[in-house]
Parts: sequence; C-alpha cells; structure tokens
Amino acid sequence: MQIDQNKIDGYNSQSLRKHERALAFLQGEIPHAAEIISQLGEFQIAIPSWALGTGGTRFGRFPAGGEPRNLEEKIEDIGLLHRLNRASGAISLHIPWDIPEDPAHIRAVAAAHGLKFDAMNSNTFQDQPGQAHSYKFGSLQNVSRDIRQQAIEHNIEVIRHGIALGSESLTVWLSDGSCFPGQLSFRKAFENTLEGLSEIYAELPDNWKMFVEYKAFEPNFYSTTVGDWGQSLLYASKLGPKAYTLVDLGHHLPNANIEQIVALLLMEGKLGGFHFNDSKYGDDDLTVGSIKPYQLFLIFCELVDGMNARGMKHATDLGWMIDASHNVKDPLEDLLQSVEAIQIAYAQALLVDRKALTAAQERNDVVAAQEILQQAYRTDVRPMVAEARLRAGGALEPLSVYRGEQVRAGLIRRRGLVTIATGL
Repeated sequence: MQIDQNKIDGYNSQSLRKHERALAFLQGEIPHAAEIISQLGEFQIAIPSWALGTGGTRFGRFPAGGEPRNLEEKIEDIGLLHRLNRASGAISLHIPWDIPEDPAHIRAVAAAHGLKFDAMNSNTFQDQPGQAHSYKFGSLQNVSRDIRQQAIEHNIEVIRHGIALGSESLTVWLSDGSCFPGQLSFRKAFENTLEGLSEIYAELPDNWKMFVEYKAFEPNFYSTTVGDWGQSLLYASKLGPKAYTLVDLGHHLPNANIEQIVALLLMEGKLGGFHFNDSKYGDDDLTVGSIKPYQLFLIFCELVDGMNARGMKHATDLGWMIDASHNVKDPLEDLLQSVEAIQIAYAQALLVDRKALTAAQERNDVVAAQEILQQAYRTDVRPMVAEARLRAGGALEPLSVYRGEQVRAGLIRRRGLVTIATGL
C-alpha cells in the first residue's frame, strides 16, 4: 500500500503556515539551522525486516492484522514509511527469516521504493526446521566442532545473500553463554567463538564490515560469551580492521553509561553501528526515546563529538538501525515515532555549543557545562526535522497522514485480519 504524493502534499498544505512560523523562529535563534536541516536530510535509519509485525512475549502475542506475509510486503511497508518520513531508506534482513529466493527481483522491488539493503543478520539463537544440530548449548562457543561448523556455514551463507542484494555488512549476535556456574569453560567458550568468527571474517568481501553485537543477559543469565562492550571490542580487535562493535541500547545492565561506551569505542575507531530502542528494565525493545530521551540525546552528543574528531561522515560511516518489538502498538506507527525520536536527538546534539562546552570543561565549570547541554536538549527542534522531511518530499506530520489515510485498515483489507509476519 502506498500513499500518493498529491495526498501527502495536501496534508502538508493544511499545516504549512503553522510549520513556517515555528521554523522561522528557530532559524532566527539558531545561526546554523540551515546546516542542521541539511544534515538531517542526509541521515537515514535502517528498518529491520522483523519489525513490521507485532511482537510479543512468552506470555502471548496479539497481532493487529494486515501484517506482511512475505519479504516483498515487508519492503512495501518500509517503502511506505520512507515515503512519509524520507529517513527510512534502508532495510536490514534477518536470515533465515527472510531469505531472498530471487535476489535480482528483491533488489528491484526495493529500488522501486527507494530502498537499499543495510546489514545482514545471522541467526544461530534458534533451531530451524530440518537443522542437523541444535544450538541448545550455544553455537560458535559449542563444545561440538560439528555444531560450531554449522554456525560458521550459516554465517557464510548470510554473507552470500548479502552480496547478492548489495549489502556491505554482517551483524553477528550470539545468544551463547551459560545458565549455571560450571556449565562451561569461559576461556574455551571465548576461544571457540573467536575461532569461528575468524573463519567467518575470512569470507568477508574487502568492502564489508562485521559487527559483533553484545548483550549482558538473555537467554543465558549466568554468563554471556559476548556479554559487554569490552568483550565485543576484544573480539573485534583480534579479528582485524573490518570488525567493529555494534551497540544495542537495550543490551546493557541497568544504569550503564552508554554514552561513555560510545565515546571510547569511537576513540578506538571500533564503533560500527547502532541498534536503537528504549528500555525500562532490560532488553524491553520499546519505542526509541519513549523512556529515556535525555540519555538518547547524551549518546548522540558523544556520537557527534567523536565522529567529528575522527573526520567521519555522520550519515554513512556508522550503521544506524532500529531494533524494536511492538507488542501493543501498530508496528508502523511505532517505527514512525522511533525514527523521529532519533532525528530529534541527533538535531539536538548538533545544537550543542562545542567551544563553550570545552571551555567549561577546561575550567571545571560543572554548572555551565550542564546548562550548555540542557539548553540544546530543551530546544524544540521538531520544526527542523519536519523541514528536512518536507524538502525531501515527505510529510510534515507522518503519523497524522498515516492515520488520516487509515493505512492499517487498508492493509487488513488487502492481507487479512489474521496474518503473522514472517520471522516472528
């Protein structure tokens, strides 16, 4: 389902004067507003193929209907998001949930919606139908060489699918770990995992990156073989220059200082990308910015500062992707909210007076440093975000257009009320 550009223009015309007044005020207050709007226009956030359906917990799942039944429909849904916000121009696939049986066809479908393929994601945290060996006791860490080899071959297969689609990166997240003390040897688990990752790394094309994702707990709660950013950095450093750490905002213990982690990984040139979400307790996979928006802003402050220090391009030198589970919301509405929250935090970070902040830090003026950050955070940058969308042909108010056009009802009519997105 798509929304005609004329309809988007019609919705925009209804709120254009209000938008122009708000934008004019910001432009009068912010000398470099035009530059920020331009940077926002370049910034794209990839949508994962598994986020187009309703999520759930071990207690149940309550789908809203109209969920995409195949990869083509998932691409169509992301194309709709991109048409509205002009900032969701990439899709990230999870294999084997979304195997492209005809890569040329899938590439053509994506191109028709203005989309490219972001990181490919492997899956060794589940057993698939017909699988020879089980990952019950881990994949790359497993004591069985046959099981480790199966996991290696799967990741290599994912790379081949990615090459066919034009992707340039592989994300490896491992649920490997232990539930009880004494269950495994930490040292041997690490060595087995590094050996497997090395074999996978050797198959990467020259222009590819490997992202090693970490997670503190779940499904193993005593130990995790890639449990924190230090372990991920250790793997990435040993693997080589194409290996990086990937940060998922929900994959930390409570109250972790994620902004400091980001700063140090950037300093070492080993931050590869982000999975954006939000959380109250753990890996809740909630809407970005819905629980801890100030933390999101502080993270972007370190991202902007660290990338500038290394001369990196904000839009392309890191991988930006949402990783969320929409248990009680319309997934497409949730994704629209998440993308805008990311854009807002990014724009606010671009507002920070870096010279003044550095000067305050150098003279240990704690109060001034706080005021500088909070001045940027308290600025309503939504008109600049909306202007970036408008200039790219998107909607001033994407969620209003989505609801006004009754998109979910239309998807239910086309696909049915009882549909479950593949991969969930």
